Amino acid sequence: MASTIQNPDVKQKDPDRVLVVAVTSREVFETGADEGHLALKEDMSTQLLQLLHEMNKRMEQENLEETPQFDVILITTDSEQQQQSSSIISSTKHHGLEISSFCFANEETFVESLQKNNVQLFLTTDRSEASEAMQEGVLSALLDHRVASTPSDQLRIMFCEDAVIQPDTGLKPASRQALQSLASQLGAMRRRFSLSDSPLCFILVTTHGSKESCAKSLLTLRSSGISVDEAYCLAGAPRDPIMSLLRSHFTIRISFSDPEE
Repeated sequence: MASTIQNPDVKQKDPDRVLVVAVTSREVFETGADEGHLALKEDMSTQLLQLLHEMNKRMEQENLEETPQFDVILITTDSEQQQQSSSIISSTKHHGLEISSFCFANEETFVESLQKNNVQLFLTTDRSEASEAMQEGVLSALLDHRVASTPSDQLRIMFCEDAVIQPDTGLKPASRQALQSLASQLGAMRRRFSLSDSPLCFILVTTHGSKESCAKSLLTLRSSGISVDEAYCLAGAPRDPIMSLLRSHFTIRISFSDPEE
């Protein structure tokens, strides 16, 4: 049965001005213990959590009270890590991670748990998990392993029309409302900082179509609150070479049209 535990060591944020992000615990901790605590994975997930924490600190320091902040939930579905719930909670404090709450669920109920915790963005490396959550209307994105070897002081978010769900899977994209809500909140964060000193960077990649299609995507994002910093129109060219250079922490599929349209 799923359960959610608030972290008493982290100040709980105003629920009306948070962007709730859920990350799976297996992306953060290694299975097994290290001196009584779970070993921290030194990869993109750790870097991402640190960047989200730094962004929150900057917004607090600059008194950006009306700007939404990131609220991070750690969700555990791995059966072995389920048995280490107390270790996961204590290890979070031991490694200095700002996690507001912990959700323990099984593979059958994890999407329901995301919904109950009002998760607006679910991050994982498991494509099937991301697809399952997307089917139920929880906006999801895949973490990028390639960022692990290139530390960054800037959170780099990529928007791409086929990032998580491939056209031939038959799965529906995230709802228009969920994506527009996320874009609006991210855009509000980005506008609080100058072009030269922003902790956020938005990247658009269109893998198919003409320059006109790319321009249309730019306008669509802009109308939802996102001003793109970098844009790339691949026009059918292989995607992997440029993806390895862009170093985005995660990629969100953009789709503002209903599946039936």
